[in-house]
Amino acid sequence: TAMAEGRPGSDDQYSDALEAWLSLGAADFDARAGQVFADLSLTERVRSQPTATLSGGEAARVSLASLLLSRFDVVLLDEPTNDLDLDGLDRLERWVVGLDAPVALVSHDRSFLERTVTDVIEIDHHSHRVSWFAGGWNAFLDERALAKLHAQQRYDEYDTKHQALVDRGQREREWASQGAARVRKSDEADKHIRNFKMNQTEQLAGRAARTDRALERLDVVDEPRTAWELRYSIPTAGRSGDIVATANGAVVERGDFRLGPVDLDVAHGDRIAIVGPNGSGKSTLLDLLLGRRAPTSGRAGLGSSVVIGEIEQARDGLIGDDGLIAAFCAITGMDTATARTLLAKFRLGPDQLDRPGRTLSPGERTRAAMAVLMANGANLLVLDEPTNHLDLDAIEQLEHAIAAFDGTILLVTHDRTLLRATEFTRVIAVDAGVVTERDPQSIS
Repeated sequence: TAMAEGRPGSDDQYSDALEAWLSLGAADFDARAGQVFADLSLTERVRSQPTATLSGGEAARVSLASLLLSRFDVVLLDEPTNDLDLDGLDRLERWVVGLDAPVALVSHDRSFLERTVTDVIEIDHHSHRVSWFAGGWNAFLDERALAKLHAQQRYDEYDTKHQALVDRGQREREWASQGAARVRKSDEADKHIRNFKMNQTEQLAGRAARTDRALERLDVVDEPRTAWELRYSIPTAGRSGDIVATANGAVVERGDFRLGPVDLDVAHGDRIAIVGPNGSGKSTLLDLLLGRRAPTSGRAGLGSSVVIGEIEQARDGLIGDDGLIAAFCAITGMDTATARTLLAKFRLGPDQLDRPGRTLSPGERTRAAMAVLMANGANLLVLDEPTNHLDLDAIEQLEHAIAAFDGTILLVTHDRTLLRATEFTRVIAVDAGVVTERDPQSIS
């Protein structure tokens, strides 16, 4: 309209708008969108639904589609791998690596970082100082370890020199004090001998003063902070029966989706990875085995003396209007003082304890849920994407806890590093509702 009316500058405005429209990929958006939707199996039903009604897997695929279709000068990604399955992760990685635009991302997915980043910026938890490492994720790990080693060596060298000077100054002052006392008490009549002894004492005092000055000139090196180490463990709450969970010809039907028939026995001590794409039925299988979803046909449920430990369930119990400390004590039966001590180990302090659980960040609630498991114990550990919203230190602590847990484990995760780090006795694959068993070596 402005150009038709001949308004001054309208041609430049149109040119700028057209350039922006083209650079954002609007000209071929429909064609590209159709291909991306087909590749990600985003049906018309999914595309027409309000996003709030989508499942976690569907929402993750929609988010991935929005990234794959975007064209920006700079790309900012905050935990882009959350809820993506292995196929989605592969697509995201190839997209990030193939971008011409610079990318700044926040992620705790170690395999994703290893495959995509060229530089790492680390923010120190205590000082909030920023350190820049070039060369990719593995180079960052090596450089950080080397930097910590050198920092410790510098402090050890400083501490050795500092302590040696302190000890030497103390000895010299003691000798000077003892020498002066002996001169004062001496009945030596020869003044030359008395003057000689007094000079020796003064020399010792002068040496002590020089040592003090050397101590003052010594460049102070701060002791490196000890990295946060939770030493997280999940106690085993007694022994379950030999059969922890079972399914016999169990079928679950929900709308167009069908899981099964499932024939599966989970024995005490099994360490099972449940793998498969988003929407394949992994969470439905868990609900079936745990007795939270009744089968449409067949039988399924838990065995005897099973005590379930589940981060997701504990996390849901902490979402509400009650303060974190009150909710935590209600779930665990702990007294307030003991609960505060335990939560402090999970970096949950005064700033979080009195806040309503619903106001906590996802990471804070997840760490609190880990504390619930540590407090209550379990003999069946059920972990459904447990590393979502956890930082790297907490993920590594969880890995150690899983490795040491002396019970039965059901683990659903797309964290490839966690899958490789965990020793499984069985692998259950779920694909489009079909449940099969695979060789545990297939995920190594």
